[in-house]
Amino acid sequence: MTTYDERASLADLTTTAGRVHRSVEGVIEGKPEVVRLALTVLLAEGHLLIEDVPGVGKTMLAKALARSIDCSVRRIQFTPDLLPSDITGVSVYDQQRQDFEFKPGAIFAQIVIGDEINRASPKTQSALLESMEERQVTMDGQTYHLPSPFMVVATQNPVEMEGTYPLPEAQRDRFMARVSIGYPSPAAELRMLDVHGGASPLDGLRPVAHAHEIVKLTEAVRTVHVAEAVRRYAVDLVAATRSHPDLRLGASPRATLHLLRAAKAAAAMSGREFALPDDVQSLAVAVLAHRLLPTAQAQLNRRTAEQVVLEIVRRTPVPDPSAPRSRQPDRGQQPPGARGL
Repeated sequence: MTTYDERASLADLTTTAGRVHRSVEGVIEGKPEVVRLALTVLLAEGHLLIEDVPGVGKTMLAKALARSIDCSVRRIQFTPDLLPSDITGVSVYDQQRQDFEFKPGAIFAQIVIGDEINRASPKTQSALLESMEERQVTMDGQTYHLPSPFMVVATQNPVEMEGTYPLPEAQRDRFMARVSIGYPSPAAELRMLDVHGGASPLDGLRPVAHAHEIVKLTEAVRTVHVAEAVRRYAVDLVAATRSHPDLRLGASPRATLHLLRAAKAAAAMSGREFALPDDVQSLAVAVLAHRLLPTAQAQLNRRTAEQVVLEIVRRTPVPDPSAPRSRQPDRGQQPPGARGL
């Protein structure tokens, strides 16, 4: 049973998340769903990949989120000549001490902004693997732990752009979610001209939450209850990607874990102490699509991973937590009242 202290933490979560949301939305015009997803990933202790064409505000979103929280922030500009040691750090020999001293790299911050991550070589990109998964850096046999909270917010241009490298599968799998900002509506673009025309809105942005608050809120997210039926539903969605004829690589078990964590964060931001199938559905595309690899035939037919995930969501029966497993509809049937995205 949820205690009073846990309920208070969830109440604090909705209040603090609302402040951060309003702060970021003041910079990113007309994209509330994108801002909400970024907050969901932060509270779920994940990492966010922002992919879109140049000029739509990818870096602005990452900076606005970082500046809205009073914590350490580092930015890494990924270029073809960037070295792995520029990210993780390097051991330097100290003549006076006659010993090696570790000089931390840019990854040692609470929020790390990786700008245009796919412009660096795969070797340099791989320097992030240990940090993103285990929240630590190992150098010369020594392990250095990263601060908490820790989040990587990376931006990338579409692979079709010049001078880009595709992210390795292991790298993409470590991002909890991928989001595309898209072009603003004409009304939002007009407001942007008024707000951004004279000066950058980032100049007046002040922190509205502290790092220690975010740590407490992530602990509150962990207390959100997920019924067995909802857990089975998440497993069914991910398992369907592994046998879909249009995919040559399905989602990993890590994807299932990320989907469940994100659903718990979404439920907490809605003020609920329990996750619903709707939370899983609403996050399925953002959490799963970037991990999937379509077959060559699917690419010829212009079938995207997002379309495949939407199809899987429509076909997978939505569970009824009160119904026993044996009474669940067959996978090929759409149960009455099933909800799609």
